[in-house]
Amino acid sequence: MNLHEFQSKRILMEKGVNVPRGTVVYDALEALVAARNLKTDKIVLKAQAHSGGRGKAGGISVLSIDDDVKKVAERILQMTLVTNQTGPQGKPVSALLVEEAPRIDAELYLGVVLDRNHGEVTIMASPAGGMDIETIAREAPEKIFTVKVNPLRGLCPFQARALAYKLTDKNILANQIANAAKALYDIFVGYDCTLAEINPLVVSGETLLALDAKINLDDHALFRRPQMAALRDRSQEDPVELSARLAGLSYIRLEGDIGCMVNGAGLAMATLDLISIHGGSPANFLDVGGGASEQVVADAMNILLDDKRVKVVFINIFGGILRCDVLARGVIKAIKERGLELPVVARIEGTNIDLGRKLFADSGLPIQMMSSLDEAAQLVVAKAKELSGN
Repeated sequence: MNLHEFQSKRILMEKGVNVPRGTVVYDALEALVAARNLKTDKIVLKAQAHSGGRGKAGGISVLSIDDDVKKVAERILQMTLVTNQTGPQGKPVSALLVEEAPRIDAELYLGVVLDRNHGEVTIMASPAGGMDIETIAREAPEKIFTVKVNPLRGLCPFQARALAYKLTDKNILANQIANAAKALYDIFVGYDCTLAEINPLVVSGETLLALDAKINLDDHALFRRPQMAALRDRSQEDPVELSARLAGLSYIRLEGDIGCMVNGAGLAMATLDLISIHGGSPANFLDVGGGASEQVVADAMNILLDDKRVKVVFINIFGGILRCDVLARGVIKAIKERGLELPVVARIEGTNIDLGRKLFADSGLPIQMMSSLDEAAQLVVAKAKELSGN
C-alpha cells in the first residue's frame, strides 16, 4: 500500500523531520486560499498521485503568487497523470499539495529498504538527490553510500553520523541528516514499510527539508496497522487488482491478452515465461493459492472473464492442497452463471485429477483439456494470435 506525499510528510513531521510549509486541498478555490495564506513569493502546486515523475508529466508547477494559481490548480486537479510508472492508463489526481517553494542549495537522497540478500534493513544516501536511486546507481554508483542495520541493535548513532558526514562536512547539517536517517529508519520498522524515502532532501541555508517523500507499506502487515490502512486511496489502485485482493487472490495486471489462472507463485511465473517463449503475451499474474475454495476459484475466473483484453483463458493447476475437483467446480460455477464467450484451455494435474477431469467433461462446457504444459501453452498462444488477427 502506497501513501501520498502529503501523508508521508505528516509522518515525517511527527518524527521531527522538517518539511516545507503547505496544505493539501481538493479544489481550485481552496488552492488559491492556501497559496495566499503561505505569504510567500513563490509556491509550488503538486499533484497527489501514486507515481514518480509527476513533474515531467505536468503534475508539478512552480508559480509566483501573482500568477493565476486557481487556473493552474484546476488544470492539475482534472489531470489523469501518465508517467513511466503508471503505464498508458495513468493515475487520477486525488488531491493537490500547495507548498512554499524553498531556496534550494543542494539536493540529497535518503532512503530505507530491506536488503533481502543479507536479511537486513539498509539505509541508502547520496549527494545526488533529485534522481531515482536506480539512475544514480547506473550513472554514478560511487555516489551511493549504504549502512546495513543489525535488526537487534537497530540504527546506532555512530552509523547515522558516519553516513551524514559522507554527505556534508558541516556539523549543523550532519546532525540534521543523522536525525533524518534515524527518523526514516524508525518509520520503516515501526510501520512495516517496504520503502521509506526522502528524495530530494534539500539543503536550504542551514536547514534540511524533505521536499518530497515516499512511504510504501507492506499489505500483509496492515492488520497490525488499522490506522494506516485507513489512509489507503483506492482511486489510485487498479479496480481489478482491488477486487482480486478483496477476494483473497494474488493478482497483477499485465499488458497481454492471455488470461492465466495458476496456483503457486513459482508455477505462475513459469507459465508466464512459457507463454512468452512461444510468442504470446500474458494478461495477468493470478495465483489462486493452495487453499482456495470453490467460491475463490469462481471469483478468479470471473476476474479473467471481466477483462476485456483477454482473448483466451489458460488454466494451469497442479493440485496439491487445492484439489482438482474443487477447481473444476469453481470454474464451472463461474461459467454457468455468466456464460462463456472465450476459449478456455485447461491443464490440470494432482489430487483428485480424475474427478476434476470428469466434472469438466460432464459439464458440457467447451473447455479444451491438455495433458502437456508445453503443448497447452503453444495452443493458447495460437488461439490468441488467431483471434487478434495476427
